[in-house]
Amino acid sequence: MVDDSSTSPKSSVTYSQAKVIVTVRPGGKDPAMANSSKLKILYAEGDADVLASQAALLQKAGHQVTTAVGRKGVEEFLKHESYELVVLGPTLSRNDRHHLPYMVKKANQQTRVFVMHFDGSRHPYVDGNTDTGQSIDHLIEMISSMIASQKSAAKSMAAGAGR
Repeated sequence: MVDDSSTSPKSSVTYSQAKVIVTVRPGGKDPAMANSSKLKILYAEGDADVLASQAALLQKAGHQVTTAVGRKGVEEFLKHESYELVVLGPTLSRNDRHHLPYMVKKANQQTRVFVMHFDGSRHPYVDGNTDTGQSIDHLIEMISSMIASQKSAAKSMAAGAGR
C-alpha cells in the first residue's frame, strides 16, 4: 500500500515483482476528491511515458488516479485495491485489452471498464470504449457522462422510494 501522507509527488511500489507506478498527491487527499462526482480510477498503459502524460490530465479533471504499467501491474493493484473505474489505454497489447476486462470484473463486478481502443466495442465486459486515436479529453467527457447518468439514476431511485 502507498502512504497518502508522502511528500513526494510520485512513488514507486513493487508488488510481487511487478513494477507499478503510483501517483500520490502530497499532503493527503485532495479536497476535490471528496466530491462524489470524482472517481477512484486505475489507469493502465503499456508505455510509461504515455501513462504519465495521460494520467496527469485525468488528475487535472479531479479524479483520484492510480497508474499501472502493463497487465501484471493491473493484476497486482486489483488484488490490493478496489476501483470505481479501470481505464485500459491504447498502448496495452491487444491481448491485455482483451483479458484485463475479465480480470477486473472477476475482482469486482461493480467496477466499470473503459477501453481506449476500438476493439473494446466487441467485448462483453467492457462498459465503454473510445475509437482508436481519440484524445484523453474524449475519455474525460465519457467519464463525466457516466457520472451524470449514475446521479440521475440515483435520484430516480430515491424519488421512487419516497412514494
